[in-house]
Amino acid sequence: MAVEDSAYEALIQFLYRTPIGLVQTTLDGTIEMLNPMSSQLLMPLARETGLENLFAVFDPVVPRLRVMVTAFAPASGVVCEGLRVDLDGTDGAQVLSLSVLKLDDARLMVAVTDITLETQREQERMAHRLSSEARTDALTRMPNRSAVLEQLRLIQGAQQPDDGSGFAVLFMNCDRFRQVNDALGQSAGDQLLIMIADRIRTVLRPPSDRIGLGGQLAARVGGDEFIVVLDGLRRPEDAESVAARLIGAIGRGYTVQGHDVVCNVSVGIAWGGAAPQEPDELLRDASIAMVEAKRTGGGRHVRFAQAMRERAARRSDIEADLRLALQENQLFVMYQPVVALRADGSTDYSAGVEALVRWQHPVRGVVPPFEFIGIAEECGLIGALGDFVLEQACQDFRGWQRTLGDAAPRLLAVNLSRAQLGQPGWSATVARILTEADVSPHHLQLEVTESLAAQDAQIQQRLHELKALGLTLALDDFGTGYSSLASLHLLPVDTVKIDRSFVSQSESSEHHRVLIEATVKVAQSLGMSTVAEGIETVAQAEVVRALRCDKGQGYLYSKPLTSDALVKWLDEHRTGD
Repeated sequence: MAVEDSAYEALIQFLYRTPIGLVQTTLDGTIEMLNPMSSQLLMPLARETGLENLFAVFDPVVPRLRVMVTAFAPASGVVCEGLRVDLDGTDGAQVLSLSVLKLDDARLMVAVTDITLETQREQERMAHRLSSEARTDALTRMPNRSAVLEQLRLIQGAQQPDDGSGFAVLFMNCDRFRQVNDALGQSAGDQLLIMIADRIRTVLRPPSDRIGLGGQLAARVGGDEFIVVLDGLRRPEDAESVAARLIGAIGRGYTVQGHDVVCNVSVGIAWGGAAPQEPDELLRDASIAMVEAKRTGGGRHVRFAQAMRERAARRSDIEADLRLALQENQLFVMYQPVVALRADGSTDYSAGVEALVRWQHPVRGVVPPFEFIGIAEECGLIGALGDFVLEQACQDFRGWQRTLGDAAPRLLAVNLSRAQLGQPGWSATVARILTEADVSPHHLQLEVTESLAAQDAQIQQRLHELKALGLTLALDDFGTGYSSLASLHLLPVDTVKIDRSFVSQSESSEHHRVLIEATVKVAQSLGMSTVAEGIETVAQAEVVRALRCDKGQGYLYSKPLTSDALVKWLDEHRTGD
């Protein structure tokens, strides 16, 4: 009997001292027994109700507890386990864990645990994880832009004046990523970005995404843009050396989903020296230098200079004005005649015209195309600009047919951009414009540069889709791009336009005359016609005519004209030579 009394006393002592709150109640919640820990934990909730009924204590924070117990049908079992109770209205903002066990048809055993510290630690772990995720690119697992800005602040904060060291920001953008993405799909593009990220890590030493001050950070900041921060450098040339290694490594071929892919990068370098500079400004300067690298051909690195920022500001102003110009009809179309060079020595002035866009700026006057066409390509406006030209030119062409009859131009040439070819279903847009203007497709010639026409199979497929409408295609500026006479038969074009650089030297250079003659002969053998561009003198016209070019275009015949001036010019040349 004494042994049993001793065991019971030990049990009571255990229940009394345990750090877990234990409460025994009836099924209606009346408290029959509780230990000191449960009193301590429940007292903040029981200041008004007292510790007489467990449901009354918990009703303000867990009103469903009473319902859960009532709805529990078995004679015994676990009603709930680890139910979280937030005591936001109490001192210290405690968090309790509540477990309820039904002992039999008459009694409940309730365990109450203080999990405030555990919850706080979990919240801290979650916050750290979220902070890490917020600073990590999900695709490549590289740091992101936020991490770059943080690292730059740390570097600048640790710099010592006049210690002779500096740091550099390398801003990298892929030169042909969009074409790869369009041709092979987004998943292939994502795979390529992961491969590029791996090569960046390999070039940098030690091969990790990030190390402390005096080291390197490699990050992806969006799309196909990457940044490398190099600290502890002695001179800008050290950053240029790393940039060259990155360009070489990234520029090697890739195999993506069974396709061989080449994707070079352009790199802009901003040097951070003794003068403090905001991290965002450093990234902007490096980005500006990267754009300069692209503008000079890509696949190279350029170090930022102050003059670049001024040019970028001018480009930004032109971009903003150009967007407004498209909305407010400040753009207009001019037309340069294309004449037919007949074998009998006469000239047919109604052979065709080439549509050329111009911009009537409200302050600057007429803006020449070389000032805004490149910017339109960079900022994504070239597609809208090209569609405007095509629509306006087709409307004007139909007007000439009504006004001039047989003397109207027989062919309308309009330049074609990559952005237009990249638009899904753009051939349907061309068909709609022709129908609305009531212009037959065989009167329209779309002109594409040889570098674009020879670029990839997808572009050529789009060109075949356009030809299926019944229009013709011309290869513009032939001799300045990637094609050669040997590959001319591979391109889906009907006309070859010989670049003005050949025509301008045709009078004095036998070499250029041979090149023109060879181009004409190869084109004729393929059933293509030829146009000599940039004819400015009678002698040049005589040379290209003698070399049997089909047509000519240049200031010798006419500069670009407005629609009304073209009508007058055609009327003056109605009878030909």
